[in-house]
Amino acid sequence: MAEGSQVKNAPRGGGAGRWVFLGFALIAGILLLAEHRVHVVEFLPYGLLLACVVMHMFHGHGGHGGHGGEKPDKTEDRPGA
Repeated sequence: MAEGSQVKNAPRGGGAGRWVFLGFALIAGILLLAEHRVHVVEFLPYGLLLACVVMHMFHGHGGHGGHGGEKPDKTEDRPGA
């Protein structure tokens, strides 16, 4: 391929193929759960603990202010205060 030549984007696979895969995955998941319910249920507490750790890792911690430092006085921001 020559330098500077552009490759056209191939059409993305979607439509019916995606729905067939999702249907297959859903049916397989239901059958696996029905056949192996005992094995799944015994690991649910560990799954909940793992979910807590993963949620803590990916929460972001950007929305609740900084840690430490001085807190601004909220009375100055209100009109009429």
